[in-house]
Amino acid sequence: MVEQNSDLAGTTTGNSKLRQATDQISSLIFLSHSIKPFQSKWKMIRTKLDEILSILASLPPESHENTALSSIFHSIEQTTDCCNNLAQKCIEHSYSGKLLMQSDLDIILVKFDSYVKCLSEFVNADGMLSTGNHAIVVSRPGAAASRDDIKFYVKDLLCRFKIGRVEMKIQALISFNEVIQEDERYVRIAMEIEGIVHVLMKFLSSKEIRVQEEALKSVVMICGFDSYKSVLVGFGVVGPLIKVLESGSDLGKELSTRCLMKCTANSDNAWAVSAHGGVSTLLKICEIGCDDASAGGGELVGLACGVLRNLIGVDEIRRFVVEEGGIPLSINLVRSKNEASQIGAIEFIQVMASGNEFVRGLIVNEGGIRVLVRVLDPKSSYSSKAREKSMRALLMLCSDSVGYMNSLKSYGFMDHILYFLHNGEVSIQESALRAASWLSATSDEFKKAMGDAGFIPELVKFLDAKSFEGREIAAETILRLVEVPRNQKRFVQTDQNVNLLLQLIDPEEGNSSNRKVLLSIIMSLTICHEGRKKILSSGYLKNLEKLAEDQVLDAKKIIRNLSSSRIRSIIRGIWHS
Repeated sequence: MVEQNSDLAGTTTGNSKLRQATDQISSLIFLSHSIKPFQSKWKMIRTKLDEILSILASLPPESHENTALSSIFHSIEQTTDCCNNLAQKCIEHSYSGKLLMQSDLDIILVKFDSYVKCLSEFVNADGMLSTGNHAIVVSRPGAAASRDDIKFYVKDLLCRFKIGRVEMKIQALISFNEVIQEDERYVRIAMEIEGIVHVLMKFLSSKEIRVQEEALKSVVMICGFDSYKSVLVGFGVVGPLIKVLESGSDLGKELSTRCLMKCTANSDNAWAVSAHGGVSTLLKICEIGCDDASAGGGELVGLACGVLRNLIGVDEIRRFVVEEGGIPLSINLVRSKNEASQIGAIEFIQVMASGNEFVRGLIVNEGGIRVLVRVLDPKSSYSSKAREKSMRALLMLCSDSVGYMNSLKSYGFMDHILYFLHNGEVSIQESALRAASWLSATSDEFKKAMGDAGFIPELVKFLDAKSFEGREIAAETILRLVEVPRNQKRFVQTDQNVNLLLQLIDPEEGNSSNRKVLLSIIMSLTICHEGRKKILSSGYLKNLEKLAEDQVLDAKKIIRNLSSSRIRSIIRGIWHS
């Protein structure tokens, strides 16, 4: 324990010395930002100072005792003092002439450049940034670290990115990825440091697979910030990402598609992908995926479909995808054995069908309706998530077309929806409920068919479900179904159905937002003789009467209908007596 504490103290002292060694250069960098004359010259000087600062930050404390390094430090100190004097003259405009000042700044720039080369040669020759025993990594700041501490740490990592050997680059990238995943401040501060994006872009084209993969992880994280996504695109991130898709490792390809997914969430960047041949590359991945049942391959295909889904928001790219066989390709992927591929393809078909009648026709002609309905077959092995996606895609595909709706009916769509209303998990039951609601809004023919198929008893079960949305959708669907006379008769055949409606409009529960729909259902049932009879004989009729007394307009209308029908019955009874 004593030895560990000693090591920790040594590391802390080393970090302190490193901070002291960088103070003079840091002050000069800060001062240079306030200089107005010769801004381009001072920008170049700042770049060199940043490089020196990064190398100094990477040096272990014991290196300060090295004679060769001490000589370099002394020269740097003298040149920095001289540069400080020039900076003050520029700020005060007290220099004797522009040409002379430019010459002095050029001399300073050459000297700083020579220090960068000397320090880099020393580091590489001595192996200080190798993975040997002498390597030192600046301690990672704690959770309450200041902005300066974080910036210092990230600059140290940047130095290792630039001049470290391969293993050190990888370790630095791993450390960088850990901190940016855990704390967003590191992302924001890193993006302010000049050169870090450029280095990451360079790593994307690295021949070292580990370097490339770790850099891709960094880019994936940075792409998650909308404000930085455009910065990466501006730096030309799309081209290297497409190259990784074409020839990278499996992990590299997956990470690349994740980056492209985030970048193309904004359709403005779609053309950048297209310009680098990305659309063809993504289609090729999907094509290979049709024959690849492996989990990794399926994940990649699903992501590729996601990128394509973002891209086809641009009409020209959508046309290109259609011309390149994207529709039959996606339909084949729905038939694949991998869930990620299936879901990616189904979502792609849904977006393709959106707002384009011609493309919808092509999807239908390629057997899209049949394939999507087959996903819903309870006997098939598709997951609940794939089935939910398939329902949504079918709703998009078949809306506003009698012909497509009839195809749905002939392929058994209603039977599958009814099955999942009765037997499905909660999530798929909700999707089936939405699909039933959609069907009920199409035509009287479908309303009759739903009544004949047995939808009403299943829908009634949802009237007192835990989910408010479920209760609301079920009530609205039943309301549409009972607009058809024969469905009114079906509904009232079961006494419990009428009792439940009257029970659910309990005045004591306040003004339920769903009550108006329930009252509308009851109103529809009063048209039917058997319906009026069941309502009048229900033990919950008092709820309706109480609402009428409370001046609820719909309840008053229902009571009026019931009263007039009762009077007519009495008159008919007297007349026939």
